[in-house]
Amino acid sequence: MGARDLQKLIHVGCRELGIDADTRRDLQLVATGKASMSEMTEVELAAVVDALKARGFQPHAGKGAPQRHPRAPRADLRLVHALWGALGRAGKLDTPGRAGLNAFVRRRFGDVWGSVPADIDMLREADQIAAVIEALKSWCAREGVPTHKV
Repeated sequence: MGARDLQKLIHVGCRELGIDADTRRDLQLVATGKASMSEMTEVELAAVVDALKARGFQPHAGKGAPQRHPRAPRADLRLVHALWGALGRAGKLDTPGRAGLNAFVRRRFGDVWGSVPADIDMLREADQIAAVIEALKSWCAREGVPTHKV
């Protein structure tokens, strides 16, 4: 990892940990004796990353990093993801995340529709998407999960 990549990682770590610029410079000074990243070597930048890790930063770079899916292509599909996320944040899901959502759709609608796509974002029929939304809204209502902020 080059110096520029390490600098970016430091900024990401500070943002995730809520560290402002002044505190970041203080941290850098303690870790390396230098307040400015532009004056640091790659070894010193890595030391700052290590200091951030000691504070709880968990970088997600490289293999094994969580894959980010592109934003759902339709607003109604984004609502499906938002409702599923609300249930997950409320602790009502055994398998939060995309895999759990896809399994839910297969279990709930597989027999009714005859087949379901491998991924929720592949749905294109408005009535099928509406059925998923209604099922998730009903689940939220039963569990007392608010949907007005979704």
